[in-house]
Amino acid sequence: MKYNLVRGTKDVLPGESVKWQYLTRKASAVYSAFGYSEIKTPVFEVTELFTRGIGETSDIVTKEMYTFPDKKGRSITLRPEGTAGTVRAYIENNLNALPAPVKLFYIGPMFRYERPQAGRYREHWQMGVEAFGSDSPALDAEVISTALTLLKELGATGLKTNLNSIGCMSPDCRPRYIAALKDFLKSRSEKLCDTCKVRLEKNPLRILDCKVESCKSVFSEPGIPKILDHICPSCAAHFEKVIDYLKLAKADYSVNDKLVRGFDYYTKTVFEITCDKLGAQNGVLGGGRYNGLVEELGGQPTPAVGFSVGVERLLLALETMGIKLPADDSPDIYLVTLGEAALEKAFVLAGELRSAGIKTVMACEDKSMKTQMRLADALKAKTAVIIGDNELKDGVAVVKDMATGNQQKVALNELKRHFSKT
Repeated sequence: MKYNLVRGTKDVLPGESVKWQYLTRKASAVYSAFGYSEIKTPVFEVTELFTRGIGETSDIVTKEMYTFPDKKGRSITLRPEGTAGTVRAYIENNLNALPAPVKLFYIGPMFRYERPQAGRYREHWQMGVEAFGSDSPALDAEVISTALTLLKELGATGLKTNLNSIGCMSPDCRPRYIAALKDFLKSRSEKLCDTCKVRLEKNPLRILDCKVESCKSVFSEPGIPKILDHICPSCAAHFEKVIDYLKLAKADYSVNDKLVRGFDYYTKTVFEITCDKLGAQNGVLGGGRYNGLVEELGGQPTPAVGFSVGVERLLLALETMGIKLPADDSPDIYLVTLGEAALEKAFVLAGELRSAGIKTVMACEDKSMKTQMRLADALKAKTAVIIGDNELKDGVAVVKDMATGNQQKVALNELKRHFSKT
């Protein structure tokens, strides 16, 4: 029987995986430069962690989570995003005892049962950062700078940074805006899609994120209330300081008062980086502040801010920009052997060369020299090192540059030093 991929998943083959390795190494280096340390959390958690953290009315919780009972009947969910699990780990392991802000980053797979499309899969990888313990607007700006630095390091161009504040939950802030938004939308409810008609009662802020054209048209009508006109003075001051720090960082941005992001846990600053070349679903990276989530999940009141970027989505964006990531996985050396004695000697040499960090490949069986040279060429080996009976007797190897064809003899006991220099 032949088996095929489950819809919404993807095999990352060797030529592509080299790009993934480059991307994740680059992200790790940038995150570390900003003071973030890596954390690894389980790919599944108790379901309530996500329903409470992300929000029961969000599309992810209502439509997209992979949820199942375990052997003891507990409801378990494959993580749809990285923040809730990181918050759980922060609380459970008392990381609040560390000097604030506590800066963590993660790289790993997430799972959402959504419609597969370009750069979006049901199993997808995210690289995210979370910073706990500071409400400073400078930290918001630094988190955004971290994201922009990563994209700059990768050579990304033609991106747009959208910025907004969705306020806090004090009565004179976001709730005041939601009341005004409801009043405006109720008289236009017939224009809303069926999903947004439900959202109007349960979570009207989510309507701002709807991609259905009839809903989007409502927000182009005159008189629609704007969230930045309704947030409290404290949140407004916070947002202005974030902008001030972004100006100091010389970061390009645009204020988008309809940006809300897809999770209920966000407060104050939210941001998203988009690429118009990706079409309607143009988001590459997003995040924001979530000052109430740690307390909501059982910890002490703790301000926090972060973002995540999808690996597949970012690779697609870079491809549309014409950026070619390093994809060379070729060996430094291919050891060509003639005879059993040469094979045994090459087996030892290969270990010595690899211990010096020299990528070395050899055929572990008797093949003709022509076949082995063809394999070296197919693997795009930089150098062929040829050892036969005559070379063994003289204590040398023939070193052939595969690009130029130039050959030289190098003593067997000098091979490691020779290639360490080159």
